[in-house]
Parts: sequence; structure tokens; C-alpha cells
Amino acid sequence: MEKKQWIPRGLIAGIFTAITLGSLPCQAAPELSADATVGLYSGYIWRGYELSKDSVVIQPSVTVGYNGFAFNLWGNLDTDQSTDLFSEDGNKWNETDMTISYDGSYTLLNYSVGYIYYALEGINDTQEIYLSLGLDLPASPTLSIYRDIDAAPGWYIALDLSHSINLTEELSLDLGAKLSYLVVDDESTLADPSDPSSEYSDFHDAVFSVSLPYAVAENITITPELYYSFALGSDAKDVMENASADGNDSDFFYGGVSASLAF
Repeated sequence: MEKKQWIPRGLIAGIFTAITLGSLPCQAAPELSADATVGLYSGYIWRGYELSKDSVVIQPSVTVGYNGFAFNLWGNLDTDQSTDLFSEDGNKWNETDMTISYDGSYTLLNYSVGYIYYALEGINDTQEIYLSLGLDLPASPTLSIYRDIDAAPGWYIALDLSHSINLTEELSLDLGAKLSYLVVDDESTLADPSDPSSEYSDFHDAVFSVSLPYAVAENITITPELYYSFALGSDAKDVMENASADGNDSDFFYGGVSASLAF
């Protein structure tokens, strides 16, 4: 599954409420929010990279938000980790991500800035900072820019489009599309497959998504999800195939179901 995101996985914003009493202005009342989600998926695909193989993954997420600020904790449990991708097989917890963010809006513009720490099994941990800008327009166009500041210095730039159709009061159809561009700082991080002496840069991955959120109660939502991820360029295809378990895959169908509880 496209880490649910990046736009960072499981992220929710705090809410501002303006209160007016007669002719006397009042300060906005801060809001505390919390959300817990657990997803069960047929695979873990992140930015076009295959991070699981022929196994179910379980991905819990918890977010607490206050007055625009949010903290998210996200993890990945592979129920049958592959030795083609990791040094050990079996049931393994192999990733924990921590995100601190601030979200806001101004007229039609929505924005988010944040920091992500990736605690990873088998490879070096890394860190990113990001900026996301979205417009409150049809298809909700959103441009997100991520900068790795640690183990793999480089830029990941993604354009997301999304649209939601209300089918009933409880059920909606959510459609999404993403395309990205990736450029690393030097060839020691990731070399260009066509020229190993140069750093990799290319239109990287695209993802189409379909989901059906169903509100089973006021604060509980069950969501079936389906994704298709594929390489955008020939160099990207080579990079993804080299990183896959069998060396042949650069496009992936995967899906599952998630359950969310909002407080």
C-alpha cells in the first residue's frame, strides 16, 4: 500500500473554532482530537518499492492533534517477512514512523509542514522534513515536497488528486491518483541505471486508489481499499525491479481493509 501516503501516513490536523458573542470578539477555542487506525493489507508498497512479498501486513496508526499540531505513530508488522527483502524471515515488526506536523489553511489554501523519523529494520534509520500545499478546489490538487536529511539525501515531490462521492449517508466512494518525481543528491545513495556514475533522477512512481469508507457508527469507520502502483519512467522501472524480491516487479496491485476510531 502506498504508505498511506506520504502524504504522511495517518496524519490528522487540529481544528480551530471561532466563537462570537454579541459584538465582543472571542479567542478561538483549541480542540484536542485523537484517532486510531489499524489496516490489514495484501502488501506493503512505498513510493513504488516492494517492502513485503506474498504476505499480509498489519499497519496500526495513532494520531493526537491539538490546535493545528499533530503527532502520529505508525508501524508495519509483516506476518511472513521474506528473506529476499530482509535478513530474517517470519513474523516481524520492521518499521516504526513518527511524524510531528502543523496543519492550517488560508482561504482556498491548505498547508502542512512536518518532520518524520523512520525507524527501520535491517537498514539505516532516516529522517525527512516536508511541506504540503493543497487547494480547496475540485480534485483537491495537493503538491507535497519531502527532503531526506539523513541516510538518503534527496527530494521526493508528489502531486496528489482526490475526489469523494457520497453514495449514502454512511458510505462514500473515494478516488485518488498520485504521481511523483525523485532526485537523490549523489550516486552513492542511488545511481542512475543508465549511467552509474550519475545520481538517479526521474519521474518515479504513480498510484491509483479506490476506497469505500463506511461509517458503522458515529466515530467508527471501516474502509475497503484497493491500490495500483507502477513506475513512471524506464529508469524508475529498473530501480524498482532491482529492489523487488524477485528482480522482476515494478507494478503492483494490492489492497485490504482498515478500521478507524475517532475520539
